[in-house]
Amino acid sequence: MAFGLKRFEINQWKQDIDNGKIAFLTHYWLDERFPDYRTVTKVGCSDIDKLALWGKQYDLQIQWIHYRKDGYPHFDLLGERQREILLKEGLINHIERFGL
Repeated sequence: MAFGLKRFEINQWKQDIDNGKIAFLTHYWLDERFPDYRTVTKVGCSDIDKLALWGKQYDLQIQWIHYRKDGYPHFDLLGERQREILLKEGLINHIERFGL
C-alpha cells in the first residue's frame, strides 16, 4: 500500500516512463512481505533495454524488473540500496522528503 504521493507525481512518473525516460517515484509503503521497510523507490522506463542497462550499473538483474499489466515496468529499490542509488542519481530531495 502506497502513501505520501500526490496524483500529479504519479502522473508525471507514468508520463516520463511513456516517453522512454528513466523515472523515479519514492513513496511510503507497507507490505507484509517486507516488514522492515517503510519506503520504496520505483524506477521505471518503457524501454526495457534502457531500464536493464540503467539497472546493470547498480548490479540490478533484468529478472528483477516488475512488469505490470498497465505497462509501467520498473525496479523496486528498498533499504540501503535505495538510499545509495538515490544519492548517486542526485535525488537528494527523495532522501530528505522520506527521511532516508
